[in-house]
Amino acid sequence: MCGRLNVTDNPAVIDLLEVLGVGLSLVSQGVLRQGRFIRATDTVSIVRHQAGQAELALATWWLLLEPTADGFKPSSYTSFNTRSDKLLVRGSAGFQAFQSQRCIVPVSGFGETEGSGKTARYTDFFGEEALPLGGLFRRWVHHGTGEERLSCSVITLPPHPKLIPYHSKAMPLILPRDVCQRWLDPATPLAELTPLLNPWLPVGLHAQAIDKPSSHQPLGQLDWLEPDQVIAA
Repeated sequence: MCGRLNVTDNPAVIDLLEVLGVGLSLVSQGVLRQGRFIRATDTVSIVRHQAGQAELALATWWLLLEPTADGFKPSSYTSFNTRSDKLLVRGSAGFQAFQSQRCIVPVSGFGETEGSGKTARYTDFFGEEALPLGGLFRRWVHHGTGEERLSCSVITLPPHPKLIPYHSKAMPLILPRDVCQRWLDPATPLAELTPLLNPWLPVGLHAQAIDKPSSHQPLGQLDWLEPDQVIAA
């Protein structure tokens, strides 16, 4: 699963937002949520289609929310990631959102944890360019206060062979840039998108073992994972 995000206001992220058609005035207004260690239930920035235009918006990184007396809280059902094999299962948490509420989470990198407790191993991944992670979003309106809230999840795939030595369970969906607009467009037929739900690397990744996410001290060498040349069948 994808459990940590790294978002920095650097030229690579700005370039990705421009490719996605986001007005950069929103970045200066604080709509780009930045941080080296963004965790599930934190606020993240997403790009979605709104009235036919790309929009940068803030969302809770947890797809399913529950109303409280005056707001919302994350549901007890874990939903910061959505497994790709559940997207077409009617009644699953991501089924409806996959039909027409797809988003992109623009990041500098992401982090994975292998194992647990004292034997846990932590790895940070970052791309040769900013990464457009494929995701889902939902819009919530509080029946009492009228508050509107967006929530989101990152879609996860089976692990790519190149990532298995670092994390053996799953990997986030990294979208090729030339399909991002079709991913965001709610009118795109799902048949055009399902080939993307195979583990592959459209960009090269650096992999760095770290001591723990809170201190982020590198351990050992920086590894380079070559991008794939063609999409997996």
